Amino acid sequence: MHISALWWVFVANLVFQGPAALTLDGKGRLAVPARHLAVLREMGVNQLTVTKHPDGPLMVFPRPAWEDFRDKISALPMDAVRWKRMFLGNAMDVDIDASSRVLIAPELRASAGLDRSVMLIGMGSHLELWDAARHAAHEAEIMRGEMPDALKGFSF
Repeated sequence: MHISALWWVFVANLVFQGPAALTLDGKGRLAVPARHLAVLREMGVNQLTVTKHPDGPLMVFPRPAWEDFRDKISALPMDAVRWKRMFLGNAMDVDIDASSRVLIAPELRASAGLDRSVMLIGMGSHLELWDAARHAAHEAEIMRGEMPDALKGFSF
């Protein structure tokens, strides 16, 4: 079994979920919430990769999850080169510092419209980092829209 497949078996029950309202400090650093930090420590991960998401936020991956995502994106055909460029060309590795913070690069903060108030959203294998106001508007838009077919038969 490939090492990344073994890694995924190990972390099958370790997921990122739930929102966290946070504040970026003046240098663009984000304190990683304790519950997410616990998952990262359980994985033995101290490095994250941050890149753009097409809906506007940033995606924040534990390094092993990023490597799997990167490999899938790299394998896309040439007609997806613009998407490859967005995901891979904007990816930046960041270390979790001794104070459990990560520095979000100015270029990525600007592209996601991040200033001070942000939302960190658990998405299973990774996290999304949103400007708080943009996230609220995005969720309101979703609630006004129609439920996708994939969820119509889902029991709540």
